[in-house]
Amino acid sequence: MAYRTVCKGAVALLIIASLGACGSLGREATARPETYTNPNNPNNIETNPDNTIWSLFNRKSGDTTVSVNKYLWSASLEVLDFLPVQSIDPFTGVIVTGYGTPPGGGSAYRATVLIDDPALDARSLNLALQTRNGRTVNTATTRAVEDAILSRAREMRIADNKF
Repeated sequence: MAYRTVCKGAVALLIIASLGACGSLGREATARPETYTNPNNPNNIETNPDNTIWSLFNRKSGDTTVSVNKYLWSASLEVLDFLPVQSIDPFTGVIVTGYGTPPGGGSAYRATVLIDDPALDARSLNLALQTRNGRTVNTATTRAVEDAILSRAREMRIADNKF
C-alpha cells in the first residue's frame, strides 16, 4: 500500500515536471520586443510596454511639474541679492541662501524661499528667515521682506506691460 502511494506521487511529480518543461523545448529564449502592435492605438504602435504588476509601483508621476511665477522668482533673487545663494531649483521654486548681513544691518540672516504657485499673489510666496544662532526672525521682519519681494515683483510686471 505504501508502495502504491509512493508510485502515485512519483508519477504525479513526473507529469508536473514534464508539463513545466514543455514550454522551453525547441525554442530559444527571446528578449522582450521593443515595439508591439496595439489595435486600440491610432498609430498602432506602442514602445516599451510595462504591463507587469511591478509597473504599478514604479510608475512615474505626471504631476512633477510646478509652475513658478517668474516675477516672484526674479524679485526674490533681486531683493535678497546680499545673501549668497547656496542652492536654487527653478522647477520646484525653492531658493536657499547662506548667511549674509543686509546693507545697514548688524545681524546675519539666511533665507529659504518657496514659490509654489504661478500667480503673482502673496499666497504664492513663502519665506523663512533665520539668524546665525538658529532662531527664526520675528514676523514683522519676515513680513517686511515678503512685502519688498511682492512690491518688486509687481513693479517688474508693470514694466513688462502685462498688467
